[in-house]
Amino acid sequence: MNPPSAPSSPAPPMNLSTKLAYGSGDLGPAITANVLAFFLLFFFTSVAGLNAGLAGSILLIGKVWDAVNDPIVGMWSDRTHSAKWGRRYPWMLWGAIPFGLTYFLQWIVPNFGGNPAGHQWGLFWYYVIVGVLFNTFYTMVNLPYTALTPELTQDYNERTSLNSFRFAFSIGGSIFSLILAQIIFKTVSDPKQQYLWLGAICAILSTLPLYWCVFGTHARSRFMADRISTPVDNSESLPYREQMRIAFSNRPFLFVIGIYLCSWLGVQITAAILPYFVVNWLGLSSSTFTLVALAVQGTALLMLFVWSAISAKLGKKAVYFMGMGLWIVAQAGLFFLKPDQSALMYPLAVMAGVGVSTAYLIPWSMIPDVIELDELNTGQRREGVFYGFMVLLQKIGLAIGLFVIGQALNVAGFVESSASQPNPVQPESAMLAIRLAIGPLPTLALVCGLILAYFYPITREVHAEILLKLSERKRQMADEA
Repeated sequence: MNPPSAPSSPAPPMNLSTKLAYGSGDLGPAITANVLAFFLLFFFTSVAGLNAGLAGSILLIGKVWDAVNDPIVGMWSDRTHSAKWGRRYPWMLWGAIPFGLTYFLQWIVPNFGGNPAGHQWGLFWYYVIVGVLFNTFYTMVNLPYTALTPELTQDYNERTSLNSFRFAFSIGGSIFSLILAQIIFKTVSDPKQQYLWLGAICAILSTLPLYWCVFGTHARSRFMADRISTPVDNSESLPYREQMRIAFSNRPFLFVIGIYLCSWLGVQITAAILPYFVVNWLGLSSSTFTLVALAVQGTALLMLFVWSAISAKLGKKAVYFMGMGLWIVAQAGLFFLKPDQSALMYPLAVMAGVGVSTAYLIPWSMIPDVIELDELNTGQRREGVFYGFMVLLQKIGLAIGLFVIGQALNVAGFVESSASQPNPVQPESAMLAIRLAIGPLPTLALVCGLILAYFYPITREVHAEILLKLSERKRQMADEA
């Protein structure tokens, strides 16, 4: 392994335009992921007319494919060598347009004719194929993007600042997508046309910022690459299974991915069931649902900066416990909410948003600590591998949540929409399944996340010790060279 050079002075801080360009890279993935999380299962069952069990299976199949492509793309992006664009940018450049196109195709309702069973299976296979393709291109643009952070700056505090821009764009994109949905649902009457317009506009708005990110951050990336030589990556010769073994032998990493998976299970289960809860249990319109979702996301955006300041004083664990505690109380309140108490949805949504913001902030603030521990233990930098598994787990959380909800609704006798019954009356068993999914189910996931966070071993003091040892080793290598 070649010794890293020791720069004579710290790199100049990033300017505002570079930080904004970096943040924009998460806008498209956030918009698409948010709309899919809140609307796709509802679209399948209540607009396309798919059986709830088949709908949940479609989403699970797509995310199982992600169990393969996320870590592989992460490792391939580590090994990509482009003289002009480096390791990450070729993936974003080539994947952006197919990413937007396959996203749009998910909102088309093809007519397969024939008997009802044949039509159901035709829809099933259409959405399976399109979903697998979309998940592939989503990984191509999003995974290399998430691994850019350590390549743009080596300063610990500047990385935190950079991620605050990222999540501001991410949550802002989520809020924007809900506002857009609200406008479209109020101006377009036909449900199929509503989602077609929503898919087309979001596809365009999700693709363009990726190019802003590439062209706005590439100069900084090249500057950092030329300024500080990177150790030779011996991991290129390691097979896939060996890379996985190394990653999963990192004990703190197991805690981080567990915390992240539990947090996003809570987010995705709630997001998936919320349209059913608002429309079927409370008897309100779908436009009311978007207002509730806006209350959650808007609060999460504001609290992102509050939690960041509190974390600097009290630590990551304390912030996670405070946020999750409020979120659990909110989920319990939703479970006990009656149809004539719908006004209470909004304060409960705000309370949930306070907790949701910690699901964005805390696990992603832990992963750089894990990567630096891995560097200390192995001498390698494998951002692509670790970020690959983090992105994978976000999608697994979405898939498991939607699959469980779809199967539960199917078993409970949920009646999907049809031409003869656009708004069918749901049985009591389906109503109970909706209430259980809005309260006890996500609460269980959140409690598991709290237990894992309690045992997470990298404290502020441990991290300082890791950085000190890395600094000493690099200094020794530079002296020996």
